[in-house]
Amino acid sequence: MVELNYTVLIQMVNFLVLILILNFLLFKPVLKTIEKRNKKIGESQEEVRSLDETIERKMAQYEERIRQARAEAAIQRDAVKEEGTEQGKETIGKVRDEISKKLEGFKARLQKETDEARVSLREQTKMIAAEISEKVLGRGVQ
Repeated sequence: MVELNYTVLIQMVNFLVLILILNFLLFKPVLKTIEKRNKKIGESQEEVRSLDETIERKMAQYEERIRQARAEAAIQRDAVKEEGTEQGKETIGKVRDEISKKLEGFKARLQKETDEARVSLREQTKMIAAEISEKVLGRGVQ
């Protein structure tokens, strides 16, 4: 059986001294290092959360700016398109007016030339008719 004598007491004192030494030399420094590490991890996590919030906020601002730029571009595109349409209409109107004026000029010239040709043909018809009558009748016709 186990005897209880002074060696048990020495072993207990030895064990308590060892615990005190290990506490100062090993446990406290290791726990302090673990606590520092946990603190740094917590700070890093907080910094990551802060950066995530900043990134989300900046992405929202960026997306809003992109949306506004697209809206402005659409407005400008529509304005340019409308301006082009108006200029096209003006140009078409000017060309139509020009064509109408030229057409009227051509019609007037054609009418003039037609009238001149009729007058000329009437005179020639009278001369030809007189010549044919003279040839057919064999005498001069007045």
